[in-house]
Amino acid sequence: MKNLFSVLRSDQVADDLIQVIGTIVDASKEIAFRVRQGALAGVLGSTQDENIQGETQKHLDIISNQLLKDLLLACPAVAAIASEEEDTVVAGTSTGQYLVAFDPLDGSSNIDINGQIGTIFSIYRSQDLIPHGSELQFQQAGSQQVCAGYVLYGPSTLLAITTGKGTRCFTLDSTQGNFLLTADLIQLAPQTQEFAINTSNARFWSEDMRAYIDDLVLGETGPRQKRFNMRWNAAMVGDVHRVLTRSGIFLYPSDSRNPKQPAKLRLLYEANPMALLIENAGGKAWSESQRILDIQPQQLHERVAVILGSADEVDECLSYLRR
Repeated sequence: MKNLFSVLRSDQVADDLIQVIGTIVDASKEIAFRVRQGALAGVLGSTQDENIQGETQKHLDIISNQLLKDLLLACPAVAAIASEEEDTVVAGTSTGQYLVAFDPLDGSSNIDINGQIGTIFSIYRSQDLIPHGSELQFQQAGSQQVCAGYVLYGPSTLLAITTGKGTRCFTLDSTQGNFLLTADLIQLAPQTQEFAINTSNARFWSEDMRAYIDDLVLGETGPRQKRFNMRWNAAMVGDVHRVLTRSGIFLYPSDSRNPKQPAKLRLLYEANPMALLIENAGGKAWSESQRILDIQPQQLHERVAVILGSADEVDECLSYLRR
């Protein structure tokens, strides 16, 4: 089997970018070890602290963030990092060529129940005319990403990654410590009969979104004339991995719970990297009004509605929202 770095070199990925990817991979291996140890390593449970998002931090959130932060800031190719767990950008090497944004541990509510969790990351080129520690560095559309991916900590540790030349999946061989290619050039089927959404929020959705989901639930007895199954892991990384593995549609729409925060998922740390992975696998990724990768970010922790997955089903959902 081919390992990660041989595949990256065959894709003619620049050596300095490979160095950054390798740093993220090294951190993910250590996080995977801590996850496997669970209660034995004392990493379960919540702290008394909240992150910048106003979310209670888990012990493993803090550990994962610090591991990624320490290793990336020691990498000479990294100009700056932005983390979902940090208030602001953290400056790296002034001559670094790359910016890294990451969600150190997506799905942290699953930690204590031994559910699916993962690390999501995104890499951009640094901008020469902007100070390397400035938040303005990260105000780039998702289409400017040079690499995106996630590491899923489950029964096996999986890395899904794209550098713009297709989406691939690698599995960690724990005996050798290498990520080996196990799914090459993933392609989503354009149609699907599977969807992922948190239906407990249904009463807060728009009428058009409720109508779309209601028609999926009606299955073959409704206007769609086919049965749909719903799946929900409470971790974007797990739900998107299922979509990449067997197609489907993932949705986290806007809602009316908090008028000051109508969307849940972060553009920089979650929506953009997942959108790049999905598009490089032949799928589509939209907010409720535009292609996610075209959105020009205005804030470091900006949030956005997310609809991604099999292309035809994303189009079908959008057709309901345009009525």
